[in-house]
Amino acid sequence: MENNNAAKNDVILDVRHLKKYFPIATNFFGKPTRFLKAVDDVSFTVRKGKTIGIVGESGCGKTTMGRCILRLHEITDGDVLFNGINIRELSHEQLRRIRPQIQMIFQDPYSSLSPRLPVGEIIGEAVLAHKLVDQAHYKEYILDIMHKCGLQDHYYERYPHEFSGGQRQRICIARALALNPKLVICDEPVSALDVSIQAQIINLLEDLQNELGLTYVFISHDLSVVEHISDEIGVMYLGSMVESGDKTKIFANPLHPYTQALFSAVPVPDPNVKMNRIILKGDIPSPANPPKGCKFHTRCTKCMDICKEVAPVYKEYEPNHFCACHLYSQD
Repeated sequence: MENNNAAKNDVILDVRHLKKYFPIATNFFGKPTRFLKAVDDVSFTVRKGKTIGIVGESGCGKTTMGRCILRLHEITDGDVLFNGINIRELSHEQLRRIRPQIQMIFQDPYSSLSPRLPVGEIIGEAVLAHKLVDQAHYKEYILDIMHKCGLQDHYYERYPHEFSGGQRQRICIARALALNPKLVICDEPVSALDVSIQAQIINLLEDLQNELGLTYVFISHDLSVVEHISDEIGVMYLGSMVESGDKTKIFANPLHPYTQALFSAVPVPDPNVKMNRIILKGDIPSPANPPKGCKFHTRCTKCMDICKEVAPVYKEYEPNHFCACHLYSQD
């Protein structure tokens, strides 16, 4: 019992049955009649100082889920508990006070930086707004954050257009870290960068995590990157979590057919190894009109009759390894 309580106290983020529906059609009175189910009943937990990697195809709801955790999108249903505080129930003033503790690194480092502000102001704008340091120590504080992210002092007065993609992403990381957060949502932070620069940014994120005790939700579609940086993995398909758990268990024994198909597409750097690639048939269905039953049944090679009618239960099949699939016991 003591170990269970310690594990619960160690959880910094607890997402419970999170849903985000966007209205796409209304009736004569303006009441929504059809919804795009971007995030549909997603649950997971993250422990302090750890990283959960969220993977899936483009359009599966990864980014929307990340924005809902920050409440950049209002939550349709479900709960997001950060250190035991329900983000959904906070007023705007309460949310503003807790905002510095949860930050986001966006996918495109150029469009997320203001072209009119120099680097020092970009990194320090929120620091002044939240009064984290006084004016006398402001520049010294910002330069210290820049050093931690591999940025030189003379970058302080320069503008975003003067930097490469990797340097811009370092600026975005510095901006997030300037508020001394406990949780960082990384929304595909390396997908827009060259492979050599990707490795530098991933190593930087790992070093900062070890130094500052950060917790990451790392959203990506690159399984090799996720395997390198994550402690746990969640696999999303069409707005729902189909499998999640400890990284070593999921890579050693992927249960869901979709996870198996994703892993089969990871290239192996050995010309003598024969790839047993699982080719998914058809296109990903629209989240505005998801299939009945299991959402994956229209593309699954192991589809059974029950898959077309009944949605599978998301349950734990071994310690810290969850899956939603009719191939396994649903009792």
